[in-house]
Amino acid sequence: MGQEITITARAGASDGVRIFDTNRSLTGMEIERYRSVDATTGNRPPDVLARRLFDLGATRVTVYSNVVTVEAPSDRWAALEPQVTEAIEHLFGFYGEDAGWSDEALRDLGVEPYPRPEPQK
Repeated sequence: MGQEITITARAGASDGVRIFDTNRSLTGMEIERYRSVDATTGNRPPDVLARRLFDLGATRVTVYSNVVTVEAPSDRWAALEPQVTEAIEHLFGFYGEDAGWSDEALRDLGVEPYPRPEPQK
């Protein structure tokens, strides 16, 4: 559950860069730059997203407002682009341990989660 993010993907200035424009802001007015997964220690939406993108194979991630710029080896983009798109679209999903807002992630923020109903099929 949770509202999906709408994505428009476009090529960057080099073959290894893709730019993903979203229909909502993911950060404030500060540019969030992640040069490695080690920089993704927080639980804010851009931190969670960057961690997921590094897990998929990204080598750098930048998030600024409603734009996510992802760098990866150029030969991987054919397979990687749909995976990155899905990761961004489902950033605000609420169910499952990989949702970014799992009970554990909420507790790390000092929030005790309420029990959630099972999703309707």
